[in-house]
Amino acid sequence: MITQRLPKFGRASAAVRPRSLLPFSLALLALAFAPAVAPVSLHAAETAAKPKKGFQLEEASIDSIQAAILKKKLTSTELVNLYLARIKAYNGTGVKEPDGILGVIETIPRAGKINALGTLNLRPAALKAWGFPAKMARSLTDPVDDNPALPDALEVAAAQDAHFARTGKLVGPLHGVVMAIKDQYDTADLRTTAGADVPYANDRPPVDATFVKRLREAGAIILAKSQMGEYASGVPRSSWGGTLNNPYDTERSPMGSSSGSGTAVAANLVTASIAEESGTSIRGPAVYNSLVGLAATQELVSRHGMIEGGINTRTGPIARTVNDAARILDVIAGYDPLDPMTSASARRLPPKPYHTYTDSKRLDGIRIGVMREYTHRKLFTEEDTQALDLFDKAVEDLRKLGATIVDPGEGDLLTPYIRKNFYILYSPAMAKKFPELFPADDKGKPSTNRLATVLDMTVDPSKVPASLTIRDFPSVQATGQSGHMLGYYLRLRGDANIKTIADLYEKGSFFNDERFGNRRSGLVRKDKDTEIDNNARVHLRYAVQYIVLNAMADLNLDVIVSPTNNIPAPKLGSPRVPTKNGRPLVWSFIGAQGLPNMTVPAGFTTEVWDRVVDPDKPRVPVTGPNAEPGETEPQSKLVGPVPAKLPVGIDFLGRPFDEPTILKVAAAYQNATRHRVPPPDFGPLK
Repeated sequence: MITQRLPKFGRASAAVRPRSLLPFSLALLALAFAPAVAPVSLHAAETAAKPKKGFQLEEASIDSIQAAILKKKLTSTELVNLYLARIKAYNGTGVKEPDGILGVIETIPRAGKINALGTLNLRPAALKAWGFPAKMARSLTDPVDDNPALPDALEVAAAQDAHFARTGKLVGPLHGVVMAIKDQYDTADLRTTAGADVPYANDRPPVDATFVKRLREAGAIILAKSQMGEYASGVPRSSWGGTLNNPYDTERSPMGSSSGSGTAVAANLVTASIAEESGTSIRGPAVYNSLVGLAATQELVSRHGMIEGGINTRTGPIARTVNDAARILDVIAGYDPLDPMTSASARRLPPKPYHTYTDSKRLDGIRIGVMREYTHRKLFTEEDTQALDLFDKAVEDLRKLGATIVDPGEGDLLTPYIRKNFYILYSPAMAKKFPELFPADDKGKPSTNRLATVLDMTVDPSKVPASLTIRDFPSVQATGQSGHMLGYYLRLRGDANIKTIADLYEKGSFFNDERFGNRRSGLVRKDKDTEIDNNARVHLRYAVQYIVLNAMADLNLDVIVSPTNNIPAPKLGSPRVPTKNGRPLVWSFIGAQGLPNMTVPAGFTTEVWDRVVDPDKPRVPVTGPNAEPGETEPQSKLVGPVPAKLPVGIDFLGRPFDEPTILKVAAAYQNATRHRVPPPDFGPLK
């Protein structure tokens, strides 16, 4: 049986899992006695990757894959080879790099490549036989790569096939599910650097992340590490992997740091993937790639084994169907002693597996609130129009499915509850936003009795500023959190060459293209913090949950719906879209406070408005928590409309640990509408 050592930090006794995954140990035992997988020639690899009669790889679900295996129309080995053939065809660089991977890039119309996956789980001989670049090897610090305790994807698939041939049974609930894991998460067999070009002495971490271990035990085949925005930045580019492309238009952004996890699933390079979200990086790549993205309750899935986890980071699946996402959640959810935050999930898993809630066809008796704060046309621009039209159509589709729609119309869903509960939300930081109500002297000391002011507002909520909506909540930073969590990760990893944050930015290489920001400066900032203060972030998280849950209870709501994105995918390297009236590229604020939410495809635009640099306007200072002193950016202007078929999504938000209700509503909507369409330039191989 494969065993992996635990680091001396964070060692814990085995936890009791809510659902047994023991069958996979039989597959590992089979692997121990199975003959080694012989090196294959390119001809043999291509032959193995020919389409299988009675099975269609494109858009295959977990159910369809396992049905084909059970009917002996497909083996796990054949499935891995089918995906490898698509990776070989579609995964290359999709931009021009005249000055190399670190220089300024140029986009390519209909490039036919998306650069979704960075590291492949293939032994050196198999990697060479397939003709993949040497850079995609499982490890560059272990070129021999012959450790039998770290089987590659083909060896794991062979073990599954041997087990099935011998027993007629699947090894576990994810038998044959081929997955990509965001490079932010540890995989003991695969290079892990969070998209960074940094010289670890051992580019493999010592152990798997907790959820990765659970996936393997359930039978998932980890085929690749997905490319990502370096150190979880919000841009689809890294110094190690290069630039990522949207398969629906390779000149456009695939969105967020988990871009590769989204594009790999969209282009059918894997069955499903795992992403990470501190703001939008599960749902963002999902919506920009016409996929399902599930960001579960903060405390439900372990963050152990991720580079730079935080209070608001969440781990979740990206898939093509709600059912597939739920099947993955069944495996990765639950208490992990290595992540104390998951303690809140103990005894709070549903009585039935999550995927059993996804066969719903009707929503009779379900009450759905509509977040009109995100849809008021007068607040936004022509950029938002088609996405909001599609959202309104989605609300009507939910009504037709039998749901009771609680729609405030021209009003707001949450604003009355923000006013009612302002005393919970109030903080000195909030006071600075309204100096006319909370004046201060020239030293910043309050010049009035603020307790009395807040008390007046509690008695008479109409005195709360009318401008305070969920769109206007101030962004807060947890001082020292990033530095602490990144430093803690490096301590756990125990690498001989990269021991501190300073090692990361002093020894690493970084791309130089101002359109995508400066990744080195972020590391330097983290390294300068000398204090930890999580108060503001924890307070905001509590206050937002308090307000949302009050609204849901008062209005008797089961879920809240909103558009996932008002803005369709922008061009790669285009000027930043201004956050007009608090509107970002993808709505993220409420979910980032730990509440579960997921996105489901809601259709496609026919035209969009793009942003270009306005040469007639001067550069302006960059604003926001990550802005560097003296940093400026160009101003932009809208051009269009231009024809563009780009995905739009609808978001479903619920109470903590009420994933079953969210899954039921989301599945009924997807089952009825079937809006997902695969990217036409990445169809079946000839």
